[in-house]
Amino acid sequence: MPLLGVTVPPAQTPRAIGPLLQTPEATGSPLPATGPPRFIVIARTPIARFIPANSKTATFTPVRPSVQDAKTGKFLFDIPLPPGVKSSWQVLAAAPDNRTFVLSGWTGPDSPIRFFRIHLDEKGRPGEPALIPGFDTDGLSPGYVMALSPDGTRLALSATVIGGGVNVSVVDLSTGHRREWSTSQPGMVLSLAWAPNGHDLALASSRGGLRILDVRRPGPELFGATRLVKAVEGFWPLGSVAYAPDGKTLVYAVRSAIERISITGEEPPQVLAQLDRPATASLTVVFSLDGTGRHLLYVEGWRSFQLDLVSGRVTGLPILVGEHQKKGGSPQAAW
Repeated sequence: MPLLGVTVPPAQTPRAIGPLLQTPEATGSPLPATGPPRFIVIARTPIARFIPANSKTATFTPVRPSVQDAKTGKFLFDIPLPPGVKSSWQVLAAAPDNRTFVLSGWTGPDSPIRFFRIHLDEKGRPGEPALIPGFDTDGLSPGYVMALSPDGTRLALSATVIGGGVNVSVVDLSTGHRREWSTSQPGMVLSLAWAPNGHDLALASSRGGLRILDVRRPGPELFGATRLVKAVEGFWPLGSVAYAPDGKTLVYAVRSAIERISITGEEPPQVLAQLDRPATASLTVVFSLDGTGRHLLYVEGWRSFQLDLVSGRVTGLPILVGEHQKKGGSPQAAW
């Protein structure tokens, strides 16, 4: 989400230092899901203030991401930022274990966004952040979406490109090396999700619909390397997409509905839930699906909502952070 009143350059192609990533697929076993999520990680943007109100220059208050108890909503810990990262940014991704996360960090106005990995212990306490080496963005931009591979070794990231088009990268978290696909077609990728097999990526695209990319396929043209699962119908935008744990179906948001469809796209989608959202809510639903595939998390304003896809029960919790409560733009959350 752009900072209110701040001019933000358009998203640009991410860059990496070092050789091409030779093995873009995740090579390890998926990190195991251990039942209902115990922790929620909250990410938000620095707080911008204009003093006086008609000023064209903003003063920024840095904020840190935080950990919240998924059952009670209690604030647990602030997440430390790596050197050079001044503040949290509003994009994050989670592995299936509810312990391993990749977050993004703001390094200052018109400066790169950096990415770092953290691991939570059994009490939710975060360890030291591990900065992804040699990988950043070429300018401040809110236009990124990302997904962490099931084994926690690869990050898939997408951005729009200057002049039009879309870029998708798969980045090795240890080296920063990457493999990249792009298209000059207009539109943007709204969400990414790794399959449990570690080599398929689901894309929710504003023009391309629901598609699957096999990252092992040669060739840099994005849509030429994907296959269509579901086309976009009408003007209703897609939201987040996620794989079910068996890898055979996709769970995704369209309008305020949560639907499921086979990865083959051969059968009509099934509506799992119809979310009761306020009239002021955004058109797209950004959600996080836990490693069991049963528990779905989404945010409206400064409140998180947990949807049980089996029972249909929805539980709401206030979003509590360690500092500057309810200040700045609405955060994002993952588990």
